[in-house]
Amino acid sequence: MTSRKQRDPVLLEIAVQDVAGAIAAVRSGADRLELCVALASTGGLTPSIGLVKAVCAAVALEAAHEPVGVCVLVRPSEGGFVYDEAAVAVMEADLEALAGIPGVEAVVLGALTRAGRVDLDVMRRMMAAAGRLPVVFHRAIDVASSPEELLDAVISLGCVRVLSSGGAPVSGDGLHVLRRMVEVAAGRIQIMAGGGLTLEAIPELVAAGVDSIHLSAKAFRQGDPAGPGGGHTEVMFTDGDVVALARDALRLSGRMSP
Repeated sequence: MTSRKQRDPVLLEIAVQDVAGAIAAVRSGADRLELCVALASTGGLTPSIGLVKAVCAAVALEAAHEPVGVCVLVRPSEGGFVYDEAAVAVMEADLEALAGIPGVEAVVLGALTRAGRVDLDVMRRMMAAAGRLPVVFHRAIDVASSPEELLDAVISLGCVRVLSSGGAPVSGDGLHVLRRMVEVAAGRIQIMAGGGLTLEAIPELVAAGVDSIHLSAKAFRQGDPAGPGGGHTEVMFTDGDVVALARDALRLSGRMSP
């Protein structure tokens, strides 16, 4: 008998941070997007409501016949994932706003206690604020020494998916942990591999049984002069060629989405 993991396709999710990147990812074969900002410098922060609306509108036009979901990261600041009351209030307000935007498929968030466990109270508050939107638990899980040990807590909250590198700097190095996470999840939650993911690692990650692959497909170009205090002039963009290569890697694995 063919197992569920042998039968189901592996989806390709691309992290983007502007309208142009979203369009490039969709045109090159992305199944789903994660929208954030400051990806290269911080690992990703909450995008503005205006950007969310613009990306959702652009994706709806670009993928009218084959809908592409837009998941939005909610992370108010760089650093760790232990949040005080002020930060939680900011995230609740963002989540309530996102719940009212057509085209937002899910929100991506995570909160930990100082002991490195899932902060169930904060997570429940944020999930209540998200309302109708499914919740994806992000790489906060990789802070734990054994990410698989936090899975039951994430599952108990009702999260639909968890993003993890297997606790390693890059997903390929966390392969054994990701494989264990798939086993522990046992179909109760989707496991998405991501974090420093290289194209070369995709076949092994697919073989490990993950449900989806997440990467930024980033490249850099020289931008316009920003002037004193304007930040770096080298800017990150989504490289459609890298997205297409990731799509090809999934196709060769035999687990590509239709």
